[in-house]
Amino acid sequence: MGISFSESSMANDSHAESHLCQTSTTSVVLPIIYTIMSVTGLPGNAISLWVFIRKIAIKTSTHIYLINLGISNFLLCLTMPFQATYYSLGTKWHRQDTMCQMAISGLTPVIHINICIGVMILSWVALSRFASLIQHSHADRPSRWLNVLPGAFLCRKRQAKLAYVLCMVTWGTVTIAVTSFVVLYSIREARSVDDGNRDEVCYSVAVEVGGEASRVFSLVAVSQFFVFFLLVLCPYMAVIRHIWRSRRSAVISDSQRVYARVFRNIVVIMVVLVVCLLPHHIYKAIFVHIVNEQSWSASPPKDACHPLSMYVEVKSMLLCLATLRCSTDPIMYFLLDKTFRNHVLSLLTLRANATDSQSSKSNMGQLSQAASMFYKVRLILPFSHHFELLEYFV
Repeated sequence: MGISFSESSMANDSHAESHLCQTSTTSVVLPIIYTIMSVTGLPGNAISLWVFIRKIAIKTSTHIYLINLGISNFLLCLTMPFQATYYSLGTKWHRQDTMCQMAISGLTPVIHINICIGVMILSWVALSRFASLIQHSHADRPSRWLNVLPGAFLCRKRQAKLAYVLCMVTWGTVTIAVTSFVVLYSIREARSVDDGNRDEVCYSVAVEVGGEASRVFSLVAVSQFFVFFLLVLCPYMAVIRHIWRSRRSAVISDSQRVYARVFRNIVVIMVVLVVCLLPHHIYKAIFVHIVNEQSWSASPPKDACHPLSMYVEVKSMLLCLATLRCSTDPIMYFLLDKTFRNHVLSLLTLRANATDSQSSKSNMGQLSQAASMFYKVRLILPFSHHFELLEYFV
């Protein structure tokens, strides 16, 4: 489902007799994809949270952000089995059925809350790591960004506290905004059922397209996404530019290899964000425009497929693509970070026995201080004939 908080009185009453038609893409392919993503995403994010919380003794701001991102991803993965059921059986449920009401008032807000929260947390991470980079840069003159970024991002002692505050504000603001809209929708939905829409199926125009308020909410969500997407993109582009300049001036092969690895990992992360999230939000704005234009079109024949059926299917597929990111995050941790990979392999091969566990605890402080923490790469910067290890999130 997209943002499917709808109103009972659709602007386009002329299409009341038509219904949304499903192809095998929606009724078969999407349920299979959601099932696969839940099977991989739930254990993957559970393991990620286990590593984040149990295997890291000292929590930096990056760890706090990643723990919250892992919680968001895990909650999003929990909705996927229900999403698969909705697309398989949505045309068989009536709108007043319990399962349909759960899908509309429960699953849909969870999906959009966590997509929104994921992008916002990624922007806080990017800004935090960018602030650390420019502070430790060996450029001849201080970066002008030092005068732009908030002081809390630049003060290392305050970064962890700032991370807690930003995550709490992010969860609270997004949850209150979406929940308020759900309450408003639920009141209108109860009225629509009382007014005689009891026979309407769950997978319907009212649910998938929504009314005017739904479309306004969609445009607000799209605007919010692009603001925070730019907050992720701009720091990463600045870091890539910095790495490119540093690689040209670096003369030590080890430094060159680290720069190359940092560059590769940043590119991988940005590709995942662009491929997964950008199409969904661009099409959401296009879909609103199409719905507004369709409201003025001629009425279709009785019992015919609704003219928006194909557009709704495209919207559903792109939403599925957007939720894919929560399943790919643990895979990226595993592929891009050696320490995270070792923890996972140790868990999967049951090598973490009592002796190994005791040894791991005694060495964990040294490992974290040696900049071998997971989900980071180590950026080696020359400082007066020695190297400083600078953590950078990718």
